[in-house]
Amino acid sequence: MSFPTTRLRRLRSKEILRNMVRETKVSMDDLIMPLFVCPGTNVRNPISSMPGNSQLSVDLLVEECKALVAKGVKSVLLFGIPESKDEHGHVACVADGIVQKAIRAIKAEIKDIIVVADVCNCEYTTHGHCGTIVDGDVHNDLTLETLAKQSVSLAEAGADIIAPSDMMDGRVGRIRQALDENNFYNIPIMAYSAKYASAFYGPFREAAESAPKFGNRSTYQMDTANSNEALREIEQDIEEGADIVMVKPALSYLDVIRRVKDTYNIPIAAYNVSGEFSMVKAAAANGWIDEERIIKEILTSIKRAGADIIITYHAPQMADILRKEQQLKGY
Repeated sequence: MSFPTTRLRRLRSKEILRNMVRETKVSMDDLIMPLFVCPGTNVRNPISSMPGNSQLSVDLLVEECKALVAKGVKSVLLFGIPESKDEHGHVACVADGIVQKAIRAIKAEIKDIIVVADVCNCEYTTHGHCGTIVDGDVHNDLTLETLAKQSVSLAEAGADIIAPSDMMDGRVGRIRQALDENNFYNIPIMAYSAKYASAFYGPFREAAESAPKFGNRSTYQMDTANSNEALREIEQDIEEGADIVMVKPALSYLDVIRRVKDTYNIPIAAYNVSGEFSMVKAAAANGWIDEERIIKEILTSIKRAGADIIITYHAPQMADILRKEQQLKGY
């Protein structure tokens, strides 16, 4: 039927109607907040390129987690800044590693929280790459062994989800094998399955002190021009035992999220990464955008594209936005 019989504006005429027919809604259950833990006590090192975010010592990290849970953000993703680094990232595999300490401290004081442990070596290697270097490049299969040991150590510390972000071939299968051999059958793997060699990671590399000392990560992270390859990566990780798959970054890869959603019946995470966050903060600081509206629009677009889980530094602010909306509705 055609105009004037069909008038699509009818369902936009009142806010209650718009809320009733809204197709996509972001909830607190969708969000994971990334956090950076560093050595020391009472340490808060602000991250200049990511306003509002800091490297936190374990004691302050626990307090930050309490504040997040009070807001309704009940899932966090941990990255560690160790006291020392080595050539292979072995420092990430020990029981008293920085993230392991943080997980134990969080779990000792907070009951209702999901702790996701990032598994990679870039923060822990002297060269800043994601694994063991042989002949100037990351050696895939040697790196798998370090990743497996790191995953088991994090599970022993109490991690709820293991999240390998390295992009080595076969790492999901090797980590699943190691977890199962150590009786961690029920620990899910959230694989960074389609992780692109993106320019949007710059602020994170300051935060995690993980910039590579030579070259780049293009031999293991994906070419930004490829989406068919993303489906191959996703399929391989599912076959190896991934419980959740991830697309990273989110905003420039909404098409990839949609393709994955349409192709695979599996929970999908999307990482709204540091560069995407920092651009919003910079524009808001200059008065060029309405920050709250932009945050909600961005996160809604990621959910609309097909993501079930959104990892975002905007999580606390989105919690405030959602709470204000509920108060206005009288909930």
